[in-house]
Amino acid sequence: MNREPIFKRIAVIGVGLIGGSLAHACRGRLAGRVVGLDADRTHLDHAMALGLVDEVGDLPTGVAGADLVVVAVPVGAITEVVRAVAPHLAPDCIVTDVGSVKGELVAEVERELPPGRVYVPGHPIAGTERSGPEAASAGLFRGTLCILTPTSRTPEGAVKAVTRLWEGVGAHVGLMDPLRHDRIFALVSHLPHVVAYALIGTIPNQEERGEDFLRFSAGGLRDFTRIAASHPVMWRDILIRNRGEVLESIAQFRKVLERIEAMIRTRDAAGLTEEFTRAGEVRKHLR
Repeated sequence: MNREPIFKRIAVIGVGLIGGSLAHACRGRLAGRVVGLDADRTHLDHAMALGLVDEVGDLPTGVAGADLVVVAVPVGAITEVVRAVAPHLAPDCIVTDVGSVKGELVAEVERELPPGRVYVPGHPIAGTERSGPEAASAGLFRGTLCILTPTSRTPEGAVKAVTRLWEGVGAHVGLMDPLRHDRIFALVSHLPHVVAYALIGTIPNQEERGEDFLRFSAGGLRDFTRIAASHPVMWRDILIRNRGEVLESIAQFRKVLERIEAMIRTRDAAGLTEEFTRAGEVRKHLR
């Protein structure tokens, strides 16, 4: 017996990796109809060709009639997109997003919504370094975590509906305060990207020595810096949006790096062993 879909019509704004994957996972199961919206017409054509959505539309009127709107654009554009579509949202429409920064963004989006429309801030902890509709996969969220950061203005019923959606695509859902979210993810997600970009950024600077350093690299460099191939605009926006917490994380990282540097300079073998052993123990707890 087929279950009634959670939403009659879902509009997904941004049909790249995350938005396209969510649209594909919802189509035919969790939504009666999924419409894809994107400023890039090529993305829309690919989303249709790949079967990620049932139909495509134009911003901002493409959200008309949707009971759920998912904003899956870079965090620097979320407020602007919500402002553009707000007048066209159906009564009682729920708006959610997939941005990895919350904090001030949540308050901005809430201010843009007219009465009767609600915002459930979201952040699925999933993805790869690939981008675009071609990277989308209906199974992307299976076994992952999705954080929702509701505020005092978020109706409980809307939170439950969005929770059911994410659980329906295979994710586990947790609730968190927006500011606590940004503090945590600055350390466990945003800082690693900064480090990966910086490490790769040091290598081309050595070309003046006449060496092709990358041809000597092995799996360690490739695995460690995989995320440096992530979408540059997306990560530019994340780091600027969460700059306070990211800068604090960089400061903490710098202290650890300076401590290791001092141990190397003084040939402190015992100190380095202790430092690396402690790091290894922490690493064992990563899932």
